[in-house]
Amino acid sequence: MISVNDFKTGLTILVDGVLYRVLDFQHVKPGKGAAFVRSKLRNLRNGSVNEKTFRAGEKVEKAQIDNRKMQYLYASGDQHVFMDTDSYEQIELGENQIEYELKFLRENMEIHVIQFQGETLGVELPKTVILEVTETEPGIKGDTSGGGSKTASLETGLVVTVPLFINVGDKLIINTDEGSYVSRAQ
Repeated sequence: MISVNDFKTGLTILVDGVLYRVLDFQHVKPGKGAAFVRSKLRNLRNGSVNEKTFRAGEKVEKAQIDNRKMQYLYASGDQHVFMDTDSYEQIELGENQIEYELKFLRENMEIHVIQFQGETLGVELPKTVILEVTETEPGIKGDTSGGGSKTASLETGLVVTVPLFINVGDKLIINTDEGSYVSRAQ
């Protein structure tokens, strides 16, 4: 058991039989009344984000999550195959389990698969990924990074807003939390 006063971003907890990851939290001490913790939690089974308020000092169960380093191999229909890089064991995840993450996954990319008591819940992406631009309007000589923006389609099908100087074939660093352009990869 862990006190809600000890919440940290990324912590995994079990509340009323539901598995959550703490996305954000705020300790609130009103002038009148008892202190409480307002939190934003992601349900790890269905991906929904909920806001929940706990009394200060309330105890919740800390969930032991296993992160297995795996490699994304390929898609077979609506199933996606991942291989453990140590044991070569393969698992399949349905498209509905990793719908958001598919926008960032390339074949042979290494990621972490999240498991709880033998149940595979999904994948955890790195903070940023490098993806190649497959389609965008041509850049114009003289454009600068602060000059404007346009849309670009990436190799995974993700569409992001990029500066005008980005061209087809450029490799971009993409933030996986927001699905946004960070910079060009070197």
